[in-house]
Amino acid sequence: MVEIKGLEKFASRDFPGHISSTVFVGGCNFRCPFCHNADLVLNPGRLPSLDLNLFLSYLDSRKGWLEGLCLSGGEPLLQEDLEVLARVIKDRGFLVKLDTNGSFPDRLEYLIKQGLVDWVAMDIKGPLARYPEIVRAEVDPEKINRSQEIIRQSGLPYIFRTTVVPGLHNENDLLEIADWLRGARCFQLQQFVPQNTVDPEFLKREAYPAEVLRRWAEKLRPYFNEVLVEGV
Repeated sequence: MVEIKGLEKFASRDFPGHISSTVFVGGCNFRCPFCHNADLVLNPGRLPSLDLNLFLSYLDSRKGWLEGLCLSGGEPLLQEDLEVLARVIKDRGFLVKLDTNGSFPDRLEYLIKQGLVDWVAMDIKGPLARYPEIVRAEVDPEKINRSQEIIRQSGLPYIFRTTVVPGLHNENDLLEIADWLRGARCFQLQQFVPQNTVDPEFLKREAYPAEVLRRWAEKLRPYFNEVLVEGV
């Protein structure tokens, strides 16, 4: 089964509307320089894995109090056997929220059709045309686009979110994203956090001022049912 590289027992903001924990799995097919989970992305094998029996005991001890678990990373769908972990969680009566970068649409669609996902958060790295530049990896933009279509057509609650990084994203990028995702239920701008980044050079970058993100959020509101700003 998937090796669990981290467990945040009380994740108050990860699963909207639910008392939840977050499970972190290692490995990612992207190398976003601003990602602040560098160890999970670059060196997952060096991180200790949580014993499966301890994890199952944790789940059993939280029945009646915990409502759901968020599967995060890294990129959870990089793990071909993520289905097993999701099923273990669902079989114990918990909801499952999936965080994904959208690069594995077939696996995403399969898990949704199997009823193993209740909520989806998809990270939007930038305008489709700029994906290879931003994620610093080979990526098929059509797969990214297909994933957002699968999510929007799934009937599940979802959110699209973009971490806004000075030097990588500007207002025009956000408007291009908004035009691409026009009509989506919810879009969230996330503040860049210059900590433990995949590219150490990004530790030196200062985040955009909060008022800039709020101003951009106002310009995006006509495109979405709801626009949120996180981290400011």
